Amino acid sequence: MFTPTIPGPDPDTKSPKFRLPALACDAHCHIFGPGSKYPYAPDRPYTPPDAGLEDFRALHAKLGVGRAVIVNASVHGTDNRVALDAIAASNGAYRAVANIDDKITERELRALHDGGFSGCRFNFVRHLGGVPDMRVFDRVVQMIAPFGWHVDLHFDAIDLPEYAEMLARLPVRYTIDHMGRVKASDGLDQLPFKTLIDLMQRDEKCWVKVCGSERVSSAGPPFVDAVPFARRIVETAPDRVIWGTDWPHPNVKVMPNDGDLIDLIPLFAPEPEFQHKLLVTNPARLFEFDS
Repeated sequence: MFTPTIPGPDPDTKSPKFRLPALACDAHCHIFGPGSKYPYAPDRPYTPPDAGLEDFRALHAKLGVGRAVIVNASVHGTDNRVALDAIAASNGAYRAVANIDDKITERELRALHDGGFSGCRFNFVRHLGGVPDMRVFDRVVQMIAPFGWHVDLHFDAIDLPEYAEMLARLPVRYTIDHMGRVKASDGLDQLPFKTLIDLMQRDEKCWVKVCGSERVSSAGPPFVDAVPFARRIVETAPDRVIWGTDWPHPNVKVMPNDGDLIDLIPLFAPEPEFQHKLLVTNPARLFEFDS
């Protein structure tokens, strides 16, 4: 099976003009390897260059990020050690979202929970394998519910309307990645985005990650055509939005500079109150940083 090798992140991170508040959280980012210590899964959909903990820390130090949530990527399969070890070395500054399936035992789930995990992720996007086995999905949701975990969901925008009712029936909180991966060129009135906003309005369990501007943008850098979508999301449910870099940006058409992404935040949320919710209080609540 051929697995394409993807490019790494921009190594020359700009110093952003916007200054993040203390304890600002990058609530969607990844650590890849190093593969010599944390082997990549044989059936992975792509092969990343190593982007390890040392580079991860250096990026956040330059940006002014105080907390982080590591979303364990599909390249590591259901092996969550890379995130578990990073949390253990973080002095309370990191949390994580796991990749698991229904083969996990309650004891193993408890170990992840005690190790700082508070959710699990499912990919529905085509380039990462498409729709998961929904029987496995349902069983995993039932397994995580007693732990108070949420489920993190990665969709292609076109599929959001099809899954809206299923999402509304979920017994746990859920987060939707990358603003639903809507296409900026399709406008604010496109059905996938209207579906996303409707879910946010009617379902208190629905959280949205205001990240992936480079995925939403149709115009390219500096990705300002994604701003109206992020702004609408923040205004719709300011207490259920979180932000992330998505470093090291796997499978993007145009590699962003993380300093530029920081400088989009005051366009998404000009109000200091909304900035603080997006960056500090909301992620602290969802990922239980202060517990």
